[in-house]
Amino acid sequence: MENQPAARGSSGSGGGSDLFERCKPYIAMISLQFGYAGMNIITKVSLNHGMSHYVLVAYRHAFATLSIAPFALILERKVRPKITLWLFVQIFVLGLLGPVIDQNFYYAGLKFTSPTFSCAMSNILPAMTFVLAVLFRMEKVDIKKVMYQAKVAGTVVTVAGAMLMTLYKGPIVDMVWTKHVRPRQAGGATASAGSADKDWLKGCVFLIIATLAWASLFILQTYTLRSFSSAPLSLTTLICFMGTLQAVAVTVAMEHRANAWSVGWDMNLLAAAYAGIVTSSIAYYVQGLVIQKRGPVFASAFSPLMMIIVAIMGSFILAENIYLGGILGGVLIVAGLYSVLWGKYKENKERKEMEAMALPVKSSCINGASGAGGKFIDMIEVDEVKLEKAKASMHHDAAAAVGVPVAAEKASEGTKA
Repeated sequence: MENQPAARGSSGSGGGSDLFERCKPYIAMISLQFGYAGMNIITKVSLNHGMSHYVLVAYRHAFATLSIAPFALILERKVRPKITLWLFVQIFVLGLLGPVIDQNFYYAGLKFTSPTFSCAMSNILPAMTFVLAVLFRMEKVDIKKVMYQAKVAGTVVTVAGAMLMTLYKGPIVDMVWTKHVRPRQAGGATASAGSADKDWLKGCVFLIIATLAWASLFILQTYTLRSFSSAPLSLTTLICFMGTLQAVAVTVAMEHRANAWSVGWDMNLLAAAYAGIVTSSIAYYVQGLVIQKRGPVFASAFSPLMMIIVAIMGSFILAENIYLGGILGGVLIVAGLYSVLWGKYKENKERKEMEAMALPVKSSCINGASGAGGKFIDMIEVDEVKLEKAKASMHHDAAAAVGVPVAAEKASEGTKA
């Protein structure tokens, strides 16, 4: 009781830092979307100049490994877990899902479509992640509660917004910065539209496969982080290194031109370095920290913002058209994103309140035990053992009376516990 005023005073003085701590996951994920948006624009320019996406993935993760490995070796040399066979398999699959499958298929889809469309298609990521998280029992859905209704509704609305952008273009919306380039690029835009329509379906299939691999990466990374909770930099380094080896093997098998590996001081080098340092090493590390704190669904819920950022940047840099369907779809995506985040916030708040209610009971037992020389706790433990035995006996008799097998009854008790 004597420590309560001091605790209150410290919490009051640290209100600003507490607010910053709560905002850090949001700031981190929003910043990552700007990084991903820049990668889409730079990569599209590089692919248009003829760079192979297989080579780009290999160079990207080589840069990522070199940029983050020194930090992992120095800062986490004493806390790095032992690599068992099971951990190696998880890291191998993570490298296959992210660096190889996700990025190769995404770059192929990006080449056949456009940055804005690719981002719009990848906005089904929150829905895929949510479904996978529910299947693997990492997320629960109690449809009777408003918070879970908000998460489900937000996911549906987000996908609806992405589909609206994909299926409905509508009239072109002229921006102030695009009016002066529209007349000159009218013919070019028509030609590029006809070329894009030719491979549109192929690009859509590639993007869906990439998004499914990305969602699977979120789920598996959540499990692997339990072993690397104190060494997230090491996990990021291992994923990037394993991805580099696998990407090189895929490139050797798929790209038979020796000059495809040549990169000068041009946009190709910038695309590989930027993608490797910003959207691989930094992104995997920050994404892992957010997943560790808030879960995979929270981390994936911010991906729709990338589409809006890319649409604006694309109109500036690539002079891409902005359509009415894109604007309407963007509004739906933001609304769905807000709904998912509100549901996650309420769920997290409810969990913390339940933990806070259980804390005073534990602390009172500990204080009582220390005052009585530990005898109080011994008495509680003995009484609890007797009480559990009595409960088990009663449940056994009740189960036998109604014909329920004892093993099933014990299983139900374990589930409730």
